Amino acid sequence: MVKAIRVHEPGGVEVLKWEAVELQPVGPGEIRLRHTAIGVNLVDAYMRSGMLPPPRYPYIPGMEAAGVVIAVGEGVTSCHVGQRVAYAGRPTGSYSEERTMMADRVVAIPEGICDETAAAITLKGMTAHMLLDEMFRVSPGLFVLVHTAAGGLGAVLAQLAHSLGAVVIGTVSSEAEAEMAMENGVTHPIIYTSEDLVQRVQEITQGEGVAVVFGGEGEDTLRRLADCLEPRGLLFSYGPTYGDPPSFHVSQVSKRGALRMFKPPMFEYEAPRVEVVRRAEAIFSMVLSGVIKVRVSDRYPLAEASNAHALLEAGNATGSIVLVP
Repeated sequence: MVKAIRVHEPGGVEVLKWEAVELQPVGPGEIRLRHTAIGVNLVDAYMRSGMLPPPRYPYIPGMEAAGVVIAVGEGVTSCHVGQRVAYAGRPTGSYSEERTMMADRVVAIPEGICDETAAAITLKGMTAHMLLDEMFRVSPGLFVLVHTAAGGLGAVLAQLAHSLGAVVIGTVSSEAEAEMAMENGVTHPIIYTSEDLVQRVQEITQGEGVAVVFGGEGEDTLRRLADCLEPRGLLFSYGPTYGDPPSFHVSQVSKRGALRMFKPPMFEYEAPRVEVVRRAEAIFSMVLSGVIKVRVSDRYPLAEASNAHALLEAGNATGSIVLVP
């Protein structure tokens, strides 16, 4: 038996229960991991609250972690006992001391990257890489708008877009976040709680608008972000909602002409394995070279996952949150 966080019903942080669970034996193609660091992401809170459907009840939350391989099943050749590995994506289950999972889900952590860093960057890094490598190619000098660029996925997108030569405009909620966003490569931070977002974007781009927007959910936010686009610009919306809000019609959103809006498949990189490895290696390489900086601001014992979720949902985390078993 090992200990894990389990959720039996949707709700607030109080539904995160610290319980003993029994792991399945290691089967062919599987490995057993001892987790050393577990990433905490907004998707975990969305699923806990019921905003996103969980796989079943009860379930173990979490889609990202780093750990050490302690057992391998028949036919496993991609990793070995004692190796440090990381993973991101479905199925859920990272909020546990140990885990049995398919070996092809994990990637090796290179020397020079600690387990906490790997647990904090794998999910957000691979998602950002998918968006900027496959969904939209940034070219030097292009204006890019990243919503909530101070932390989370937005921070990684801003750093990656900046490294590719884009002029990054980033929305933030405070002066403190504006400083953090500039550390992430944002040239023009906009405090959307006190500034007119659309007007500021038009001033920065000299009336042209931005080529692409990353982030945003909800009708009001999407309308404002869409009005920042150049004609035929692209808006990538990601978050807990699926599909358009009830009164949302893309044709009515932008005042600037044709709009292309995408709800990208956020876990598309899970298969085939060659893509998982390629994206992970690219992200780890950029961390090692300093292109992407990972800030772990808060650490909690795994048993205190409820405190981590409370901090995340309050918007008070200044960097990534990691759970330590």
